[in-house]
Amino acid sequence: MQQDDIEITEIQFSNAVFLPEVVKMLEEGHTVTLRLRGFSMRPFLEDNRDKALLTKATDPKVGDAVLAEVGPKHYVLHRIIKIEGDDVTLRGDGNYAVERCKLSDVKGFTIGFYRKGRQTLDKTNGLKWRVYSFFWTRLFPVRRYLLGFYRRIWLKIFGTK
Repeated sequence: MQQDDIEITEIQFSNAVFLPEVVKMLEEGHTVTLRLRGFSMRPFLEDNRDKALLTKATDPKVGDAVLAEVGPKHYVLHRIIKIEGDDVTLRGDGNYAVERCKLSDVKGFTIGFYRKGRQTLDKTNGLKWRVYSFFWTRLFPVRRYLLGFYRRIWLKIFGTK
């Protein structure tokens, strides 16, 4: 059979159904590439455009972008902003509010991101991500205004592609 004859079908599932299966694969030792949904990691990551490469979380640290279960079958891909004992506080880069979970609820660690349709991985331990993270996490008090500018002006001019 030639590759030209292969038909690709895309199927969508709700996160409550799909993400527990992703977590099972991570726990079995697989890596998973996950198309991102939602706007919580703006401005660096965009809904339905970017993908995250995940592996099982083994030793989460402050600053890591992780997949965590913050409620029954409710998962988020956010950055860890605080760990106190067994309690983890998370915040999406595009969010003002925080979410909380336990260390045992942190299921996946993000190795890197495929952004803007590229085939190359922006690794989370790479210089680009570390510089971005350093500045963006320290801008929290003024991020609200930067995100407002991004949503109201930048996206209208340049879009997300």
